[in-house]
Amino acid sequence: MFEVNWGFLGAGHIAHKALAPATHNAKGAKIYAVASRDEKRSAELGGKVVHTSYDDLLNDDKVDAVYISLANHQHLEWTIKALNAGKHVLCEKPLGLDVRETKLMFDAAEKNNRLLVEAVWTRWHPRFKRMKQLIDEGAIGKVKAINTGFTFIGDVEGNYRNEPAMGGGALYDIGCYEIHSWIAMSGGVKKFKVKKVKQDQARSGIDSTTWVKASINNSIKIQGCSSFDFEEYQNLEITGSKGRIKTGLGNSFGSWNEASSLILEQKGRLVNVENFPVVDAYQLMLEEVSARIKGGDNWVLSPADSIKAAEILDQIAAG
Repeated sequence: MFEVNWGFLGAGHIAHKALAPATHNAKGAKIYAVASRDEKRSAELGGKVVHTSYDDLLNDDKVDAVYISLANHQHLEWTIKALNAGKHVLCEKPLGLDVRETKLMFDAAEKNNRLLVEAVWTRWHPRFKRMKQLIDEGAIGKVKAINTGFTFIGDVEGNYRNEPAMGGGALYDIGCYEIHSWIAMSGGVKKFKVKKVKQDQARSGIDSTTWVKASINNSIKIQGCSSFDFEEYQNLEITGSKGRIKTGLGNSFGSWNEASSLILEQKGRLVNVENFPVVDAYQLMLEEVSARIKGGDNWVLSPADSIKAAEILDQIAAG
């Protein structure tokens, strides 16, 4: 079976914890090469080749696709370089620091006839997909409100997440997951209107907490909170004209290698609790993206959704 040879740019925490194990377990994909600032950490990811520079990896003809887990402010440069080198790209969220950067990346993907996908891995989780399916089928009627929260007490000292110029802050780090849920569960965002934004700032200048009240398409109320300051809490709840659907067992946005469930209510009554087995959504993402690269019609996150998410990030950041 033909496998996609992946090259990893970056060998940080997320690559070690999630993407490398996912790729080793994925069908149709393998880690072929790694390049990072630390050759020892690169070697620990289990690829066949360790390159001493990012450029060397991009010039490796045996690398089919590149996974980018560099700091947020580096996404634009290395995504475009990878695409121009003829590589397909899976890049960590947020894809760009603003919508201009995001569009430039997709322009480069189109120019080079290569696939570019934002690695919002929760979009591949079976529970998330089932929630969207039930909403699209009308299980809760017309969507009226989406309430989300993603908080944890995080020590980001010495980390790019603590640097405004590097794309740090709670909104860019974890708010992306909430924004993508708004886009998916609303059925598409034609108009996003910010009503109120409140931010707490850390000494470095990043937002340690961002609260948002907004509306989608003049009809769906949005409330969200992203924070490094509060105890761990995750919530995804969608209310419609006929009922409500929400996450139950398992983290709403970070359900990784754990059992999960969704709860469906209609007219104030519990209708169903649907359970999902332990699953690695990172692995599902790698498999689907790899299959798409090989010419399949597998689902991947669309450019339109990533561009819309970047537009919403810009609006919230502007207050």
